[in-house]
Amino acid sequence: MKTRLSAAGATLLALLVTVLAFGQPAHAAAGFSVAGGKLYDANGAEFIMRGVNHAHTWYPQQTSSFADVKALGANTVRVVLSSGDRWTRNTNADVANVISLCKANRLICVLEVHDTTGYGEQSGAITLARAVDYWLSLADVLSGQEKYVIVNIGNEPYGNQNYASWATDNANAIKRLRAGGLSHTIMVDAPNWGQDWSFTMRDNAASVFAADPARNTVFSIHMYGVFDTAAEISDYLGRFRSAGLPIVVGEFGFNHSDGNPDEDTILAYSQANGIGWLGWSWSGNGGGVEYLDLATNFNPASLTDWGQRLFNGANGIRQTARQASIFDSIPPPTTPPPTTPPPTTTPPPAGGCTATYTVTNQWQGGFQAEVRVTAGARAITGWTAGWTFANGQSVTQSWNVALTSSGTTVTARNAEYNGRLAAGASASFGFLGSWTGTNSVPALSCTAS
Repeated sequence: MKTRLSAAGATLLALLVTVLAFGQPAHAAAGFSVAGGKLYDANGAEFIMRGVNHAHTWYPQQTSSFADVKALGANTVRVVLSSGDRWTRNTNADVANVISLCKANRLICVLEVHDTTGYGEQSGAITLARAVDYWLSLADVLSGQEKYVIVNIGNEPYGNQNYASWATDNANAIKRLRAGGLSHTIMVDAPNWGQDWSFTMRDNAASVFAADPARNTVFSIHMYGVFDTAAEISDYLGRFRSAGLPIVVGEFGFNHSDGNPDEDTILAYSQANGIGWLGWSWSGNGGGVEYLDLATNFNPASLTDWGQRLFNGANGIRQTARQASIFDSIPPPTTPPPTTPPPTTTPPPAGGCTATYTVTNQWQGGFQAEVRVTAGARAITGWTAGWTFANGQSVTQSWNVALTSSGTTVTARNAEYNGRLAAGASASFGFLGSWTGTNSVPALSCTAS
């Protein structure tokens, strides 16, 4: 995350868009898998990261952080580790404990080696090949954890110099990891301190993906001052989406010494397009970027302005995070003995629901809104919300819902995973829309089954 120097005026290569096409996994896998540019968990359910980075290697005593970020709604934590080359090595026992903390708190663990940061420019930084040595030394604690762990080979490999071998080095690293028996989803970071202003990752991602025998690699861009406009963010992420290549924002902030990233667009575009992200960072920042702490002194009751934005703001963690389905297993209900025949003529009364509509962001000609559906006094198994726009607005994109429009009338039905609600429980969905002149809030109806 840390630095951007002046950008080189290199000629940009055209994005490689020919990659193997995969459909959604048809059945459960041993662990996470990639298909059609998306990440799926071991149940075959799409998984979108919504979480934070945690500097575990420098603050190993802060083990309560895992429970704290989970309580605030996160579904993923990216954990800083050290191979021992620049900082104290995280031992096999320590990494095993980190994984157990993630699992106990129903968090997906993205494990990364930080010693590679700025290689070629930063004194003491190690190669990706050296990082692979570390991962292979952890094989005994990583084995069997494919459902819960994603392996991020090395943080921000290469600074702003000597990064031409990024594609070859990552391809070789992935092949070595696979040959060494690691079948986990692999994450690779961009060069240029993670920000890829040279477009090296963007223009070579397809070849790196194809180098993975398992076709199970995810790309990670870090967004700081390089990404200070909506156009830069949507163009970069959009090129990966168009190419069918999986991309996540592995780090980003709301401010930085190299410029002011557009965090609102990062959050809104990611939500609209099913892209995962991990904010930097939970707590403990130094070196002049202390403002990137999400919590003051690791205290979840003392969120900073950045923490409030990321966890509680529009398109933040509380609004958009969904726990990985591998943690959702609920024992089946106990079937009572058939002493009394079930009713055959009178169906049980249906539950009711209500729906509320909130405009969460608005700009000239466009807006973003959230609808929250809440079950009434009884549990429901499905819901349908509806409304009619009074001022000619229209929906252009939606998520977490099956939404149809007929003129100005909109009908929104629950997705497969958010229709069942306990009494008083809620589910939310969002959408982007267009407007001219007036953007009034419509009256909503809600029916449940």
